[in-house]
Amino acid sequence: MKEVYINKLAKFLPNEVVSNDEMESYLGKINDKESKARRIVLRNNGIEQRYYALTKEGKPTHTNVQLTAEAIRQLYDADFKPEDMELLSCGTSSPDYLMPSHAVMVHGELKSGQTEINSSAGNCCAGMNAMKFAYLSVKSGSTSNAVCTGSERMSSWMIADHFNKEVDNLKELEEQPIIAFNKDFLRWMLSDGAGAMLLENEPKGDLPLKIEFMEGYSFAHEIETCMYAGGDKLEDGTLKSFSDYTSEEWLTKSIFAVKQDTKLLDKYILDKGVEGIQMAMAKHNITPDDIDFLLPHVSSHYFVEELYQKLIVAGIEFSREKWFLNLKTIGNVGAGSVYIMLQELVASGKLKKGQHIMLCVPESARFTYAYAYLTVC
Repeated sequence: MKEVYINKLAKFLPNEVVSNDEMESYLGKINDKESKARRIVLRNNGIEQRYYALTKEGKPTHTNVQLTAEAIRQLYDADFKPEDMELLSCGTSSPDYLMPSHAVMVHGELKSGQTEINSSAGNCCAGMNAMKFAYLSVKSGSTSNAVCTGSERMSSWMIADHFNKEVDNLKELEEQPIIAFNKDFLRWMLSDGAGAMLLENEPKGDLPLKIEFMEGYSFAHEIETCMYAGGDKLEDGTLKSFSDYTSEEWLTKSIFAVKQDTKLLDKYILDKGVEGIQMAMAKHNITPDDIDFLLPHVSSHYFVEELYQKLIVAGIEFSREKWFLNLKTIGNVGAGSVYIMLQELVASGKLKKGQHIMLCVPESARFTYAYAYLTVC
C-alpha cells in the first residue's frame, strides 16, 4: 500500500458575495410575498453571506460542471498538467443532469485527456465519498494521483418560479398560499461553489497533508429519510419517486424541490454524529489530544453549541480554539463545504508540521457521516 498526500487544494466561488438582505432579489419571492421563514432561519443559522451562480435577475451564470472545472483548473501548474490526471472523482448533491454522471460531464468540460472517472451521488457526504474513492485508488497503487472534488449549485433549485405552481394549487384548494416550512427552510441555507484536491503518492509542496484514515457510517437502517428531492414523503415515512407521479404533479406538488424534515434533523443529526466520531476515533485509537484542528461541516450555527456540549458528555471535548469554521462567510456549500474549509485552513498560515486535522461531515438525507484524519507534513 502507498501513502496518500493532499498536495494541492483549490476553491471556486462564483460572482460577488450575496448578503442576507439581497437573497430574495436573486431567488425571487414566492407568490410575490417576502418569506415568513427567512429571518427566523437566518437568525438561527448564523450565515451572513454566500455565493450564487446567478445574476440578480435569477439567471444562471455557471453550471455545476463549470464551477467544478474552474476549481480543478487552479490545481494545474508546471508540475501537474491537465494530461497528468489519472483519476477524476467528483461528488455533488446537485448535478446538472440525471444522466450522464457529474464526473463525466466535468471531464468533458476540462478536455484534459483520457482518464478514469468516478461520480459520487448523495448529499453532503458525496464530496467525502469522492475523496475516499480517490484516496483508495492512490493508496492501492491503481493510480499515482487523483483529483477529487465537492461542489454544489443549489441556487437554481431555490428560485421562486419552481414553487409558484404549487402556491396556485393551494389557492385553488382554499388553503393558505404558503409553502410548507420544510421546503422554504432550505432556501435560506444553501450556497454555490466548488472545491478540489490533488492526491498523490508522494508529498510535494510546502505543507502536504497525509491522509491517515477515512471512515464512513450510515444509520439509514435505523432512521427514515430526512432530506430529499425528486420525490415526496408519504405518511408512513417512505418516499414516492418522481417517476411514479404524473408530470402535472411534478409542478403542483413541487416534486423536485429540496425538502427537509426539520423535526427528524433536530432529533438525530448531532447524536448520530457524535456516535460516528466516537467509532472512528476508537477504531484508530486517537483522542482529542491527537487533534489540533477540528473541521466540522455544520449546516447552521444553531447546532454548534449543542454539538460542543454533546461531545463533552461523550468524553471527547475539543477546546474551542481547535474548531475551524467558515459557515458565516461562505454559507453551506453541501458536498463542497469541507473542501473549501480545508483550503481556507491551509491558506490561513495556522498550520505547522506535525499537527493533525479531523474532517467531520454529516449528511442529514438519511443520516450518513464521513470522517478523515490528516497529518501536516
